[in-house]
Amino acid sequence: MRFGYLSSGERCKLKAVVIGNGAAGLAAVKSFRKYDKTSPITVISKEGGEAYSRVLLPYVLRGKLSYDKLFLPFAKEFGRLGVEYIEGEAVSLDTAGDTLSLADGTKLSYGSLLVASGSSALWPPVKGITQPGIYHLWTRSDLDALIKEFRKGRKVLVIGSGFVSLQAAWAARTLELDVSLVEIADRLMPLVLDERASAIMAQKMDEYGVEVHTSTITEEIVREDGGFTIKLKDKPAIRANFIVVGAGVGANIQFLEGSGVEYGRTIPVDRYMRTNIANVYAAGDAAAGPSAFGDEHVTHALWPTAMEMGGVAGANMAGRNVEYGGSLNMNVTQMFGVTVASMGKFNSKDIDDAFTYDAEAGYGYCKLCYNDGLIVGICLVGTPEAVATFGKLRPIIRRRLAANCAPAKLDAFLNVRLF
Repeated sequence: MRFGYLSSGERCKLKAVVIGNGAAGLAAVKSFRKYDKTSPITVISKEGGEAYSRVLLPYVLRGKLSYDKLFLPFAKEFGRLGVEYIEGEAVSLDTAGDTLSLADGTKLSYGSLLVASGSSALWPPVKGITQPGIYHLWTRSDLDALIKEFRKGRKVLVIGSGFVSLQAAWAARTLELDVSLVEIADRLMPLVLDERASAIMAQKMDEYGVEVHTSTITEEIVREDGGFTIKLKDKPAIRANFIVVGAGVGANIQFLEGSGVEYGRTIPVDRYMRTNIANVYAAGDAAAGPSAFGDEHVTHALWPTAMEMGGVAGANMAGRNVEYGGSLNMNVTQMFGVTVASMGKFNSKDIDDAFTYDAEAGYGYCKLCYNDGLIVGICLVGTPEAVATFGKLRPIIRRRLAANCAPAKLDAFLNVRLF
């Protein structure tokens, strides 16, 4: 694929338009203003309202954080920074005429455009899945609805076992709801944990009273008797007052149809966040860029990745020539009494060697993964302090540096307590 290129003068002659006010969009605005103090910027937000951190939604749901902690202070500086903010939905893009059309008929001309439109939660193909009383946990409106549902003694079914799903289950148990969870795979969190870590999480969830059903499919959801009956394949039906669904996300890029911007599930970009159209950039969940391991186009729908990509895009929209160092998948959270995390490559098919640490109590586990003698990944279930491992290992993995220590001495080398 050929990626577009414009000179810095061409890029800055008209306003910059940013679609999206999430992590990538806000990082782009901040970066753009660092290098260009005067050119006009317009931010388009489909969701509207104050910008907030999506990753904090589960923490507010379970009462760990107050509601006001959701909101991002930087967005409040738009006025001071000369940023125009429009609540609206992009519906079409004319790249030949450098014009973006919104649902209300507004047409915006641009000199450079960033697609940072994020992603939306998906509904799995289950009969009855879109009824009232069935929710995602992906937006502030989802949170508002679930806060009303999360009451002591009620029964909730969680579909899926990714980080969002398990955080929802953890919030429910924290607030003393009865929780069942259904996962189509044969183990929990198959995309972000290896088999040993999955088994530890299953054991911890069982101890906290979560009824887990793996290797099964939700076939139909029927509303009856003031709640739901959830019919499973080859397993007894489950009753619940309400349901939380975590079945992945899809990029919000439907408006690109017919625009000339090349895209599939997401938009491929180069190291400068450029698409195939010279003055159109993409970042965050909507984009597929280079990875730290040399992959050309990978999507990591993660907040830190979105911020990094947005920062690169904003700088280059302002006339700079900044390269992205490549994304590195990293997931860290605390739930069910343990810290659970993974980063880089940790499945057996992607590594040639591994060193495993196991705590005597059975709940501490860390697998350090290697390729050609270099650390390429880590999978961990341990203490809150073990999160420090990730901050210290991230630059080592990303820059392909050798960790000058024996694997068994990693915790001493990094000065962290794994278990």
